[in-house]
Amino acid sequence: MVNKKINWCCNQKRGIQLIEQKPHLSEAYMKEADETIGNMLVSSKKWKVITGYYASYNALYSILMKAGIKSEIHECTIELMDLIEGFSKEDKDFLVTLKSDRIQVQYYLKEIELKDEITVKSFLLKCKSILNELNQQKIEKLRKMISDAQNA
Repeated sequence: MVNKKINWCCNQKRGIQLIEQKPHLSEAYMKEADETIGNMLVSSKKWKVITGYYASYNALYSILMKAGIKSEIHECTIELMDLIEGFSKEDKDFLVTLKSDRIQVQYYLKEIELKDEITVKSFLLKCKSILNELNQQKIEKLRKMISDAQNA
């Protein structure tokens, strides 16, 4: 059963959409995540939060591209973690909090420091593991859940 947020996201113009599977974009997003985490490690203060978020987000988006799922609304992209085998509630909570921190430092100039670089690194490793285990059967199951939500 898909939650109401995912149903809502499937009905938004820039929300969740099924597209052609894009393994080349999946690789590009993961490469971008790796480069961005490198930037995070040498950044300070607010830039560490911003780059930590985008490294994590791009790693998650890499999984979606492999599965042929597009979402231009960050909240919707994060919501999809509920449907992807391998993510826990703690993983989703981590990314939700990091997104909130990124918004606070980027748009409201709040003084927030990245709480834990190791968690960002661990999240990227988890995304890589999920990506490596994402076979066609799992992709079809994920796409069916989204298709069902679009038609609900």
